[in-house]
Amino acid sequence: MYKIAVIGDYDSIYGFATLGLSICPVRNREETRRKLKELADGDYGIIYITEAAAAQVQREIEEYRETPLPAIILIPGVSGNTGAGVEGVRKTVEQAVGSDILFGGVS
Repeated sequence: MYKIAVIGDYDSIYGFATLGLSICPVRNREETRRKLKELADGDYGIIYITEAAAAQVQREIEEYRETPLPAIILIPGVSGNTGAGVEGVRKTVEQAVGSDILFGGVS
């Protein structure tokens, strides 16, 4: 059975521990990169990552986009929503169904 983890600054992710998720507080790019690799190479099927943390490791996240697991999902942090998470979901759905779900266009 796969596990679920959350990566980001402590203030943004500590509440996820009450849901039984593994929380992984990070403070800088190097910690974020190392923790993402550790989780992705481990038994984690879903990795939530705050948009701020994801911005630091975009290249690393892209490497996992072509693999079925882990699913890396961007979430807003306490500093707010940049829209990156919603944009990522929109692009994924557009690839899957061949249509822009927000504007109804066909790709």
